[in-house]
Amino acid sequence: MISAAAALVAAPIAGPAAADPEDDGHSIEEELEQALEEYVEAEKELEDALERQEELEERIADNEKRIEELSVEVNDFAHMAYTNGGLPSATAILTTGSPDSAISGLSMVNYLGDQSGRQLQELVDARETLAADEQALEDEVEAAEKALAKKEKARDAAQREVDAQSGPSGGDYGSAEPAPRNSDGSWPSESCAVDDPTTDGCITARMNHALNQARSAGFDRYTSCYRPTEDGGEHPRGRACDFSAQAGGFGGVASGGDKTYGDNLAYWFTENADSLGVMYVIWYNQFWDPANGWGPYSGGNGTPSGDHTNHVHVSMF
Repeated sequence: MISAAAALVAAPIAGPAAADPEDDGHSIEEELEQALEEYVEAEKELEDALERQEELEERIADNEKRIEELSVEVNDFAHMAYTNGGLPSATAILTTGSPDSAISGLSMVNYLGDQSGRQLQELVDARETLAADEQALEDEVEAAEKALAKKEKARDAAQREVDAQSGPSGGDYGSAEPAPRNSDGSWPSESCAVDDPTTDGCITARMNHALNQARSAGFDRYTSCYRPTEDGGEHPRGRACDFSAQAGGFGGVASGGDKTYGDNLAYWFTENADSLGVMYVIWYNQFWDPANGWGPYSGGNGTPSGDHTNHVHVSMF
């Protein structure tokens, strides 16, 4: 969690700055468009590879059929050699059980002659072709799948960058009642002195006011505020709450109606930040503070809780 020193009570923290839309001469919308085009192209390449895979499978089936046919022919030659008195060579064919081994024997090639040698060689070549086709098929599809996965990650990253610039939007849930200020307009210093209604700990009066205002606005899903573990953030100081997007508590990545609930809640807090004394908001890999607005959140760890994709975090001055 982001560190909050006492001096921050008088001034908003500087969160991660939003990416400059004109960096490198390209807007983030243009980067997203390019990422989408590259993804579609990679998807098409995979589709083409799968079509070629189907064609290769047909060739493989043909090769296997030809191998069976050649094996029958070789066995027929062996039987003919045996019945015509060519016992040593015929015995060699029948006992090896492998045309590959049989073709390596000079006496066998001499006995069967050019025609049988050619047929045995076709059998070996067919097997080699089959193995090469199988490997080529696997390599091509694997490469296409890796390329598609890479482009998909780039597409999703570009989309997150675009989303981070705009922040969540929300409906009209009304305005919050202002929290008390000093006569000069600054926020009074507060200690963790109010019983936390969400845990056995404590919160500040300003945090308690914001929590009650959010509930009055209709945001009454599971919430957890005080946390005793010292992490440099505002939870152990009673100045932060985590508002679950799901009704039953902190679950997986919010989607559908749960995502909409989180969007609305995050939007409501930013719209009422000046009245409530909101220092910053984190939601769905995005970070907001009064000075910078919405920008990418870089403190995630890949989990729903770490990335704040299952809850809205609110810290107060």
